[in-house]
Amino acid sequence: MKTPEVDLPKGIEAHFGESPQQVALALADTVAEFLRSRLQSAQSASLAVSGGSTPVPFFQALSRKQLEWSRVDVLLVDERWVDEANGASNTKLVKENLLRNNAAAARYLSLKHKGATPDEGLSAAQAELARLTRPLDVLILGMGNDGHTASLFPDAPELAHAMDPGNPETLAAMTPPSQTQQRITLTYALMREARFTALHLKGSDKLDTLKRALSQPDDLLTMPVRGFLKPGLQIFWSKQ
Repeated sequence: MKTPEVDLPKGIEAHFGESPQQVALALADTVAEFLRSRLQSAQSASLAVSGGSTPVPFFQALSRKQLEWSRVDVLLVDERWVDEANGASNTKLVKENLLRNNAAAARYLSLKHKGATPDEGLSAAQAELARLTRPLDVLILGMGNDGHTASLFPDAPELAHAMDPGNPETLAAMTPPSQTQQRITLTYALMREARFTALHLKGSDKLDTLKRALSQPDDLLTMPVRGFLKPGLQIFWSKQ
């Protein structure tokens, strides 16, 4: 495959592949090795992942890795405010594809709690994450064609608060008009601290979106993913 032409800033590493499976395996190898290394010096490690269809083969590959999974905390970067039985639930996706095989021993920290809205469940979700050791060890992000990542949507009225790098909170309730469901998301302040961050993408449209994001890197509120396009980021992209 001809390597795509993307003018990446210094310090950002790219892993480009032909197939989603190829890239998913490479990402799973990289994440497993990082977690394995962290567990040599830390009592526990954390893994924050994204929902959607793109990470499914990554989840399945990672679930089979030999790790001390009982010492790994797994959480989502965001969640739709729906019941777990709902097909739109990211929790359902993670439990069915990642928290199985060897990774069934991991501890899952849920963002979805009782309450009709994310605001109503926010305090319970924050209490759940109080057990989380900061900074996050591994952060796996996706990206929408509008430049959102996690549930940091450009049209959400809560975006400035959720993107504030000085925000002391771990979570924010999000109500973007462009989305069918209300959301809860990790804050930018929490995610930007992660020891290892990967952006997992698929398709030519996402490559075009990435190029747009890179063209004006300082305009974070227009395309929130720009907040993560900094040295240390690893981009895993497949053509298909």
